[in-house]
Amino acid sequence: MTAVEHILGEDWTIFPAGGSTGAAYYAQSNHKQLFLKRNSSPFLAVLSAQGIVPKLVWTKRLENGDVVTAQQWLDGKALNIEEMQHPKVAKLLSKIHHSSELLDMLLRIEKTTVVPDQTLVRVKQFVQGNIQARNSISVYKAIKFLESRLMDIYFEQQVVCHCDLNHHNWMLSTNGELYLIDWDNARVGDPAMDIGRILQSYIPKQEWDQWLEHYGMANSKNFMQRMHWYLIVDEIIGYIWSENRKKRKEANTHLHELNQLLEQVNDWNL
Repeated sequence: MTAVEHILGEDWTIFPAGGSTGAAYYAQSNHKQLFLKRNSSPFLAVLSAQGIVPKLVWTKRLENGDVVTAQQWLDGKALNIEEMQHPKVAKLLSKIHHSSELLDMLLRIEKTTVVPDQTLVRVKQFVQGNIQARNSISVYKAIKFLESRLMDIYFEQQVVCHCDLNHHNWMLSTNGELYLIDWDNARVGDPAMDIGRILQSYIPKQEWDQWLEHYGMANSKNFMQRMHWYLIVDEIIGYIWSENRKKRKEANTHLHELNQLLEQVNDWNL
């Protein structure tokens, strides 16, 4: 980070912020603090302008071509599992999904959308590359389900989906502002991809309709079909990803979740 230290000056101390990419840093000087990241998406500027992430302070290009962004550092904390049930979460996600500015910007960057038939092809290829998945009865049943419902889950309204909505990515500042951070996996696709992850992971089933009201939509069989379809895709991919890395405990958790989802769609006649 020598080049970044040169940009900031000698008064700043820079240290790693953790994370899987190793591209995030904290910078501190007297009473000032910044959050720095290398090669963030240009999408960050629009997210900042809409108050979805902490304010973008500056963007600078290094001599080696890397782009460094600096965001306002806010004192706060990640949401816990119970706090994910707060209506603020549903309302912020709805704001994101209904933003035409976010959609226009991400389409310019990504130029592709998540399409069900392409997703199914990718999942099948993923399964073929892993012997445990190929021999799993649960995965076999899941693929058959995905095939049988493929024509039911096409949805015209494409939105910006975060695609990694675990509670660690929701940040509540000390002044009560809610932010959604870590947009590296964002894609354009069916809003059911995001909503389903929150409902299945954090919201008691008897409260799903109420949560969807806070979001601004009514529940329906078609929505449930789409939501479960994408949840099953996620669990298959998560299972194989864990198996490939010999993370057997995580793999077993994904397989358990997959079996639960298959029971759910059967019980609910989806």
